[in-house]
Amino acid sequence: MSTELQTIETGVPGLDEILYGGLVTDRLYLVVGRPGTGKTLLGMEFLRTGIDDGETVLFVHGEESKSEILANASSFGIDLETARFLDLGPDSDFFDGDSAYDLVDSRDLEPEGFIEDIRDTIEEIDPDRVLLDPISQLQYLEPSEYQFRKRLISFMRFLKGQGTTVVATMTPAPARNDNEVRSLSDGVVELERGDGGRRIAVPKHRGIGQRDGSHGLEIRANGLEVYPSLVPNQYEREFGPDRLPFGIDELDALLGGGIERGTATFVAGPTGVGKSTVGTQFLTQAAERGDSPVAYLFEESPKTFVHRADSIGLSLDRLREEEKLSIEAVEPLALSAEEFAQRVKRRVESNETGIVMIDGVEGYKVALQGEGSKLGRKLHALIRYLKNENVAVLLLDETDQVTGMPSATSAKISYIADNVVFLNYVETGGELRKGIGVLKKRAGNFERTIREFEITPEGIVVGEPLTGIEGILEGTPTGRLRAADRTK
Repeated sequence: MSTELQTIETGVPGLDEILYGGLVTDRLYLVVGRPGTGKTLLGMEFLRTGIDDGETVLFVHGEESKSEILANASSFGIDLETARFLDLGPDSDFFDGDSAYDLVDSRDLEPEGFIEDIRDTIEEIDPDRVLLDPISQLQYLEPSEYQFRKRLISFMRFLKGQGTTVVATMTPAPARNDNEVRSLSDGVVELERGDGGRRIAVPKHRGIGQRDGSHGLEIRANGLEVYPSLVPNQYEREFGPDRLPFGIDELDALLGGGIERGTATFVAGPTGVGKSTVGTQFLTQAAERGDSPVAYLFEESPKTFVHRADSIGLSLDRLREEEKLSIEAVEPLALSAEEFAQRVKRRVESNETGIVMIDGVEGYKVALQGEGSKLGRKLHALIRYLKNENVAVLLLDETDQVTGMPSATSAKISYIADNVVFLNYVETGGELRKGIGVLKKRAGNFERTIREFEITPEGIVVGEPLTGIEGILEGTPTGRLRAADRTK
């Protein structure tokens, strides 16, 4: 990366991170997207940042009037009153009197004179930043793609000579070849909006590169917000095998003393078996130790979560009041996977937590914006990041079958897990019981038995191993519980 290249900020939170610092000065950048994706808003943020830095900025526009632009900007808290404006619309001064043009029929235009007017204005104003919204205004003036390419190259050289950084917007059009504009631009930012929410990508950034891939994008009351995808290998740390107990002797015995920091533990089982209760038990112990755990709830409200904990003697309200525990509900489809990951990342990097619980995996996929398969990869990246930060991660995962364990997890992402704890129903002798065991533990030994599991008003009770029964994991237990296992 050349140290001679200077960059300026776009003003959009998160975008400069994707751009490795911002836009290179004295260059032309293209923002591409269909109507409503936020192209003009991104350009407004770009100009506003220049104004805040004491720069001269120019807004070249043709589809909206100056008053409409100022009103739209003001609705996002963006003040462009001190910006200079150049109106290329059909009602502007460029089309008054003898030199009137018809934008609909480009054959009647004189492109050279038209561009000269723009150049004269830029020379007069000498702006540091220019927003050209949209660049297709210039493209429509040329009789051929060849002529447009020549004109654009000349215009770009002129702008660079002026020391001006330009952001131009463009809406894709099937009838127009946009490859020339993309090819000549020093950088391309693509905005999308679909069923999976808003997305942003930077396929090109000449000179300094960019963070590849698709990233989260939101338009909020204060403007655009970009949430870069996590890149876990940027956060590698040495693994430290510090065990964290659940606080129940028999359960900790199953896990060889507990789970380690910097590992991911799946607690899997069918609905109603007690996964959240196990997770709550772990959070309570972590809070009492001072680890400041945080639980992200995708499938129930904090009120219900706290009430269920209270019913078995776990006082979460007290821990929350003492700021030892945080519980956050994630509203359905309100966040992208990247925004959620960045929320978790901020909490971890501010040293506010060493324990993260996600309840549950399927709720994560349903509640967050995006396609299911891609969300699985985003979850993997988040878990990798947390593990590299030496955070213990607990994921509650609901399986389909009431009895048996055909797969370690429902989402087929057990490869992410360092530890897998399973709970299941066991039917024997006409009686329905619950069992708990450990399928996997990477960082140490564990007990290879299934113990009886019960939730009582006084809390979780983990009993002796369920001896005398075989086939529990297949869902077809055979044999009889020994007398010692029935005493409770």
